Amino acid sequence: YVCSTWGNNHFKTFDGDIYQYPGVCEYNFVSDCRGPYKEFSVHIQRALNPDNHPQIQYILLTIKDFTVYLRPKLVVVDGRIVKTPYYSSGVLIESNDIYTKVYAKFGLILIWNQEDALMVELDNKFNNHTCGLCGDYNGIPIYNEFINGDESYNSITYGNLQKVSKPNARCEDPDETQALPSCNDHRDECERLLTSSALADCRLRLNLEMYIQACMQDKCACKGSEDSFCLCSTISEYSRQCSHAGGRPGEWRTQHFC
Repeated sequence: YVCSTWGNNHFKTFDGDIYQYPGVCEYNFVSDCRGPYKEFSVHIQRALNPDNHPQIQYILLTIKDFTVYLRPKLVVVDGRIVKTPYYSSGVLIESNDIYTKVYAKFGLILIWNQEDALMVELDNKFNNHTCGLCGDYNGIPIYNEFINGDESYNSITYGNLQKVSKPNARCEDPDETQALPSCNDHRDECERLLTSSALADCRLRLNLEMYIQACMQDKCACKGSEDSFCLCSTISEYSRQCSHAGGRPGEWRTQHFC
């Protein structure tokens, strides 16, 4: 099972919910919540890049007492810069110009494109035992993330709860009352892009509607500017998840598109 985040602050929980959360603090993406002693945790921090698009600045992975700090083209283990491939105490780290990948023996795979998109796959022994932006991994969408007992949260409230408290951090929580715009004007275009023949093998493997919604939100947020981030990040994610699910997406990028 996979939890991912990509593009314009989209998140997909282990249980398959897709939501948007635009925070720029450090957040718990996923951690083990079984007891007081966490077996692992993955923290992330986003910021806006010069083009004003959100990008993951760094990822902090802690496994028992072992810490891995990832930045684009940089891997730091327990405070010292290492060359990859790097292997130590059950953790293999590989990186090239496009991806950084971490494989941990206890049951975690992390893949980051060094820009906006991060994917974490977890062994199902962690079912019902995780917390963070990725949710509780109990197999039921919405429950215990956005509905907890009698309370229901919107995605902003839920995201704000995952902030890692750091004494000197200067970052504002996003406003919980801001509603996301309705983006129906973009449905036809998004549907056309995501159902192109190159992606035909993906339709039965993934929940197409969720990616159409994410694409519509991207188009809205970019207010008509046709840069590739707005148009391509959700299609890239759809294609990545499709491959991950055993599908074979064709070549959907062209010289003039993405």
